[in-house]
Amino acid sequence: MSDNTNTIAERLNVKKTVLIGFGFMATTIAWGIYDSYVPPLLNRLLEANETVSGWSAGIAGNSNMQFLSNLIAEPGEGDANAMGFTIIPLLIGIIMTFDNIFGVIFQPTFGKLSDRTRSKWGKRRPFIFFGAPISAILFALIPWMNSIASIMAVIIFFVFVMSLWRSPVVALMPDLTPPKLRSEGNAIINLCGGVGTLVPMVAAMGIVKLLSLDGEAIEEAPYIFGLAAVVMIGATLVLRFFVKEDDSRLPANNEQGENKKVELNLKSLPKDARRSLIFMLIALFFLFSGTNAIQTFFTLFAKEILDKNPNEALMMMAVFGGCMMAAAIPAGKCGKKFGRKKTILGGMIAFMAIFVLYVITKSDAVIWIALVVGGAANMFITVNTLPLVLEIGGLDKVGTFTGYYYTATFSAQIASPIIYGFVAMVTGTYMSLFWYCPILFAVALLSILFVKHGEVDQEALEEVAEQIELENAD
Repeated sequence: MSDNTNTIAERLNVKKTVLIGFGFMATTIAWGIYDSYVPPLLNRLLEANETVSGWSAGIAGNSNMQFLSNLIAEPGEGDANAMGFTIIPLLIGIIMTFDNIFGVIFQPTFGKLSDRTRSKWGKRRPFIFFGAPISAILFALIPWMNSIASIMAVIIFFVFVMSLWRSPVVALMPDLTPPKLRSEGNAIINLCGGVGTLVPMVAAMGIVKLLSLDGEAIEEAPYIFGLAAVVMIGATLVLRFFVKEDDSRLPANNEQGENKKVELNLKSLPKDARRSLIFMLIALFFLFSGTNAIQTFFTLFAKEILDKNPNEALMMMAVFGGCMMAAAIPAGKCGKKFGRKKTILGGMIAFMAIFVLYVITKSDAVIWIALVVGGAANMFITVNTLPLVLEIGGLDKVGTFTGYYYTATFSAQIASPIIYGFVAMVTGTYMSLFWYCPILFAVALLSILFVKHGEVDQEALEEVAEQIELENAD
């Protein structure tokens, strides 16, 4: 058999995958800090804005809005767990969609562009080398902005540049990993992401303690954002010196025969495969709508419902991130052993069950259990969704199908902050977060039941390898 067949049976190169994961870890650190700190920063600036206060008062006095608020408000929460009517959650939700809007517009484009890139650095790394350092500088500037206009200007430039290299950095792992090993490879990548979620949380606790801050007024934000900027630059250096892509200007071994075979698979997906892809993208939309609402509004939920300051909320998310990290390798192994779809469904059911339990009990003990179970369940879902989408698409144009994946997930992250911002506005409480998410997960679960493709077909892979060997022999 050819080298391609041997590749199918080989073990995952853990060291190489971990090095690739540094790029994903850098983005995870940045987005974790962004989701935790930007909403409180915006909340502070919006509360001080007289125009926004006037809007809230005007809308609150509208009789139709009063009726809607009374209709769907959370019962029995009382003043202690209610923020009162304000338009600020909706405005924060809208602003927090900007990164996702840019992602939907630009990430598929730059994913496809990276597929066609030809350079001595490979296909993906040129985008990372350009985008990551600029993103780092812009990110470090965010907490220094003292007006809505200035912070919005920096955020817009930041999320645009991030969208240039997000798909390429994610596509590195599938590019350099055999299809059968991608769930395990994605587990390593997400393990690096789990480390990325813990870094800002641990750093925040250390900075607050070192500088004797109270964590309430988020004085530590400039230091935390600066740390993420340094990590982004460091990750760029790791990918530059320790991760090698083949010179994409040169034809790869077996390129002609391999491309011929793949072209037949990608020219037109069979009808049933297209249906699986559509339902998978629908499932991803609702999955990420639910998880994005948690990421965006958890800091404000913790402040209102749990009486936690932003630093304490970040510590709670450290538990969530730590459990994600611990579950990464088991999630990959389960995806390989039991199938990606079954593993995803198991994670979804566990996630929904623990959230519903908290809605019923409203217990402080259960919220910690929810963070533990939810973190692990989220990893069982996340590790297996991208490989499943890539497997439906085929063996080639990984950047393109990575772009499709992010189109679905970023579309969700555009819609969800606005929708949930409206829900929080009319209910007057962030407690609604814990029934909003399970409902969306239930819709995702129904969608994924119609997905019939995406598992690794070992026999098909061996047939491809044999066909390539025969074509090369000719």
